[in-house]
Amino acid sequence: MLVLGARSVAEETDDFLFEYAYPAEAGNIPELAELLSARLATGRAELAAQSAEAREAAHDDGFPFNKYSSSTKWSVVADTPRFLSLSSAHESYTGGAHGIYGFGSLVWDREAGRAMQPDDFFTSLDALDEVLAGRFCEQLNGERARRRGEQVADGSDDMFDQCVPLRETTVLLGSSNGRAFNRIGVQIGPYVAGPYAEGSFEFTFPVTPAVLEVVKEDYRSAFAAR
Repeated sequence: MLVLGARSVAEETDDFLFEYAYPAEAGNIPELAELLSARLATGRAELAAQSAEAREAAHDDGFPFNKYSSSTKWSVVADTPRFLSLSSAHESYTGGAHGIYGFGSLVWDREAGRAMQPDDFFTSLDALDEVLAGRFCEQLNGERARRRGEQVADGSDDMFDQCVPLRETTVLLGSSNGRAFNRIGVQIGPYVAGPYAEGSFEFTFPVTPAVLEVVKEDYRSAFAAR
């Protein structure tokens, strides 16, 4: 039987540590709770299979086995009358010098009863990219300079000096008033905009009239310019 409300699972065995959680706002929507619970079950099964295989391989090769881990936590970004916008933070370790982490997003449409990606609200991700590009690249390079202690060199061909296309980021739809989406978040995981040591990057941009122009007409009433 499906249990509604917030859910938090933590399981540790000799092979792995698995954690998965989502908030009550998501769990109180039966279809969404079912979707996230299915992802929980799939993630747990995959981790169990991978860690068991890795333990066996380590034993056969005479190497010590380091326990695998996977942790996913969903959080509310915005809760409007029609949409519930969620973000996820994921961390995993599958051997090696360190683990890896990243982000995800999901928007639940209460009227249609389905999960969407933030990309689905726009005429195209490239169109949104074009609207945000100037401010996004400027803020990204500003943060890079702060962390590195030097400005990004003009004309550099280093991959970690380039602006990052939105398709390589996680886009979030946010709201400051609980009525409409009026801000857009951009999260960048490690190895995308800089080396692992620089960590992740996160930025927030207001929805402007220019952004509204690239929102699909069917969803324009769910947005408001700031």
